[in-house]
Amino acid sequence: MSQTSLEELIADGRANAAFSWLLVVAIALIGFGELVTGGLLWTTFAMVLVALALLPPLTLRSWVAMIPWEVLLLAALPVLGLALGSERLTGHIASYLSVAAIALVFAVELQTFTTVRMTSSFAVIFVAVTTMAAAALWALFRWSAAGLLGVPFPSDHDAVMWEFVYSTSSGLGAGIVFELYFRRLGRHEQCRPPDETAVAEDTNA
Repeated sequence: MSQTSLEELIADGRANAAFSWLLVVAIALIGFGELVTGGLLWTTFAMVLVALALLPPLTLRSWVAMIPWEVLLLAALPVLGLALGSERLTGHIASYLSVAAIALVFAVELQTFTTVRMTSSFAVIFVAVTTMAAAALWALFRWSAAGLLGVPFPSDHDAVMWEFVYSTSSGLGAGIVFELYFRRLGRHEQCRPPDETAVAEDTNA
């Protein structure tokens, strides 16, 4: 089954760029609002997401060089959930699906802007493992912030372990979804007319 390369996930379509930029602005505004109200954890989360989203257009010096808006939307679910007051979007499953999407963005940008090379199949494994590692780092960060700044942190050991279960399930589930996403993009590239493919290659050149 044909699969797309990771670099091709940084799209250059104007429609995709418009949606992605709207999401970046929304994430930045929500993050600023959390900063004003003292939400240090979510401010940090939003800042990291904005930085990852802005890296392609700043590096390539093109406002249309943005990651797919679907991936950015998935990554931004918890932040958007704060603005909407939706507990489902800020719950464990949504949060770790967001982390998985961020891991995919990180993998794409490693492939595009560094000497690191990986196949899309390896990127799926990378997403799952990174999601589990991020859950552990996020727990350590919250624990440290709880001691220094009084940020709430669950004192129940079982609750923390269940978070790791959620992160593992979300990472594996997101890996499967991204694998199907790669395959769909690969089929889309195969079905493109020859003249359209040539135009796209000339534009990228």
